[in-house]
Amino acid sequence: MKTFGTIGLVCMVLSMASAVWAQETQPATPPGAAPAAAPAPAKEEVPLGKALGIVGACLGAGLCSVGGGLGIARIGGNCIESIARQPEAAGPMFAPMIVTAAMVEGGMLFAIVVCLLGVLGI
Repeated sequence: MKTFGTIGLVCMVLSMASAVWAQETQPATPPGAAPAAAPAPAKEEVPLGKALGIVGACLGAGLCSVGGGLGIARIGGNCIESIARQPEAAGPMFAPMIVTAAMVEGGMLFAIVVCLLGVLGI
């Protein structure tokens, strides 16, 4: 799980650096010099904070999906391994496995919706 945190941190730093480098700066005119030709119409820019928030929410949604998938896979894999060791316990183990997987999936979907709300600004 440390790997996902490290990857998320590296992606966040790279996105911040690229957002800062992508900002267009106006060249400084020396004092007493004639102003340059009329500037091109300004593009509508997204503020840096909002852009980083969107990137963070997208990373968060991706990490939630990966974490939820890993959790459900672990639950299913452990249940299958338990059934392989004790086949007569397959019936009593199935219902708790499904409930636990549903709870993990519900938490994952809730986290993704929170990230989506962060992107949309609702």
